[in-house]
Parts: sequence; C-alpha cells; structure tokens
Amino acid sequence: MSDIKSDVRAFLSRYVKNQDIQDDEDIFSSGAVNSLFAMQLIMYLESRFSIRITNQEMNPDNFKSINSIEQTVNRLLA
Repeated sequence: MSDIKSDVRAFLSRYVKNQDIQDDEDIFSSGAVNSLFAMQLIMYLESRFSIRITNQEMNPDNFKSINSIEQTVNRLLA
C-alpha cells in the first residue's frame, strides 16, 4: 500500500467507523461518507500533499475511491 493510500485510509477512518473500506469501493455511493465530506477531503488532500485542486479536477470520479484519490494526487504531484 502506498503512502497516499495509507494517509487517505487514516483520514477516512476518523469519519467512518466500523467499516473496512476497500481500495476500489465508491465511498459516496456506499454511504460511507456524504457529499459534505467531499470538501473536508479536498481540504485535507491539499494540505497534506501540498497540492492545489482546481474546479476542473473536482470531478466526483477523482475522489470516489481510495484508488481514484491516489491517482488524482499522483497526477497533481507530477
């Protein structure tokens, strides 16, 4: 597991109790988190990885799973 995945999983665990989230699981459609959580997640990612998430990148597909979050962060770090 990459550092990004570990960090994201640790962040999610603060908000999602008693649920083991799989790397490819859609965290929004599964009900693990709601749309209000999206802004908290984006603020966390920007702060933790020193990236800027623009309106163009705010596509829900970029943040729906741990795998997609990792891909988005890696793309923005490149």
